[in-house]
Amino acid sequence: MQAITVRDRDAGVGGFTLTDLPHPHAAENDVVVRVHAAGFTPGELTWPATWTDRAGRDRTPSVPGHELSGVVAELGYGTTGLTVGQRVFGLADWTRDGTLAEYTAVEARNLAPLAADIDHTVAAALPISGLTAWQGLFDHGGLVTGQTVLIHGAAGGVGSIAVQLAREAGARVIGTGRARDRDVALGLGADTFLDLDAEPVEDAGEVDLVLDVVGGDVLARSAALVRPGGTLVTIAMPPEVRPRDGRAVFFVVEPDRARLADLAQRVRDGRLKPLVGEVHPLTEAAEAFSRRKRQPGKTIIQVTK
Repeated sequence: MQAITVRDRDAGVGGFTLTDLPHPHAAENDVVVRVHAAGFTPGELTWPATWTDRAGRDRTPSVPGHELSGVVAELGYGTTGLTVGQRVFGLADWTRDGTLAEYTAVEARNLAPLAADIDHTVAAALPISGLTAWQGLFDHGGLVTGQTVLIHGAAGGVGSIAVQLAREAGARVIGTGRARDRDVALGLGADTFLDLDAEPVEDAGEVDLVLDVVGGDVLARSAALVRPGGTLVTIAMPPEVRPRDGRAVFFVVEPDRARLADLAQRVRDGRLKPLVGEVHPLTEAAEAFSRRKRQPGKTIIQVTK
């Protein structure tokens, strides 16, 4: 099978190689998925898990990418709940070969069934972005009806889903981004929008929750906006500045089959529209990773048509 591999941490995206690899083995409670579409996180080449296994041993050449949508091709011993030929989507383990490949082995519990009326490119945009948005808003942020949430990166993969989920929950939503993101964020349901290149984040006023995917100065300055008892949630970095009378939470997304199924149902019902950005073939994965101009939505790699 063909896959994108990386061997040299210092080479970054320049080290991407389209490689012929052996067909993956389905271990106990695994499934092998024929990947139709895959998602990635631009910063994952800096993650230790991209280069080492759980014991810290070098595991290169490794395959990047951790989101997928595809069809079950093989079941490992003891695997239940899924069948060969079934459409699925979900998350690949951080410390195993990922999804920028024609086939990948995934723990069955990290996958959810995918209905035939959801396109694979749409499903591949859901796992990390959808679960991160949900866990950030509700599991860690405790967002409830009537509260105000400030969502940084409101037109991005995580932010665009967070805006929709927060609005459906009855929250007032303030989105941020760049000027070109304004119409996208407002169209998704944000009540107001701040162009952070031209407007200070302080213009948002007091909020109950901040959901940050940006980090840096934006994260630090957002802490002062959190009302007493509120929460600052970030996936960018452990926050160095905390709200005076609130909480600060840094988290890494966790797999959740039941929540994936719920998100997929919301897509089917028309209540959630994942924002798919550019779609590239596997041969253009390096270009997709290295794009410096930020585009709205989630960039997807189409592996198999």
